[in-house]
Amino acid sequence: MIPDWMNPVSRGNGEITRLVILHTNDVHSRIEPFPEDGSRNAGMGGAAIRAALIEKIRKENEHVLLFDSGDIFQGTPYFNFYLGELDIKLMTAMRYDATTMGNHDFDAGLENFEKQIREHGNFPVILSNYDFSDTVMHDKYLSRQIFQKGNIKIGVTGAGIELDGLVPQSLYGATQYLDPIAHATKQADILKYDEKCDLVICLSHLGYKYDSPKVSDIMLAQNSRSIDIILGGHTHTFMDKPDIYRNKEGDNVIIHQVGWAGLRLGKIDVTLEKNRKNKCVSCEGIWVKEV
Repeated sequence: MIPDWMNPVSRGNGEITRLVILHTNDVHSRIEPFPEDGSRNAGMGGAAIRAALIEKIRKENEHVLLFDSGDIFQGTPYFNFYLGELDIKLMTAMRYDATTMGNHDFDAGLENFEKQIREHGNFPVILSNYDFSDTVMHDKYLSRQIFQKGNIKIGVTGAGIELDGLVPQSLYGATQYLDPIAHATKQADILKYDEKCDLVICLSHLGYKYDSPKVSDIMLAQNSRSIDIILGGHTHTFMDKPDIYRNKEGDNVIIHQVGWAGLRLGKIDVTLEKNRKNKCVSCEGIWVKEV
């Protein structure tokens, strides 16, 4: 749990909506829990336990959104055998609201990712800075999406990592990488100012931070505007509590990431007042294990 990161909700006349945002990243085809072999992660993770935890939270809360920040694929023999089919089917069964793409989601080729999403997915792929115009993904992704929960509009965009040097060109084909800060900001501005969203989220696979000048979630937070929350991935960072940075206009941006392999489920509780002046946020990473 963290203190309020924006003005605390007042006892004004605005309508109050409480929203729960659940999120995962870098699950890497971890379908089953880690084996009971005495290791640190023994018995933890796994799709069935995560699904039960998600359903429990949904039963306890009226307004819930569920997101993923990429690297759905690669990491266990389930991917080698099923090429992501099982992963996407399970995400569909868990009723994910949206995902973005990570570098490992290209591992069996862009055509395979498109096939799995088309045949087995019922949630959007959201990315602002990959231009798929000349690829099979040209009509399988969105630059932004709006979700309505009660009287609140939540806008979502996404940001993907530079592919060159990380993914063989033969796997991403004619995909064009664009500046993530400029393009995520452009979509966030549309969501906030044109679409009048009360909250703007970026699903990011940029990575939390680096020692090099490589674009990270921290850089995105500090050099963008209109984004309220960044749900991160790629660096497998277990964050006990979110970080808060000021954007280029001096507004707060929260960054959260929950490690890898589905060991944690991120949970962000947001209380919003419809006039958009008052927001409260608390956040935690829930260990995915039998109880």
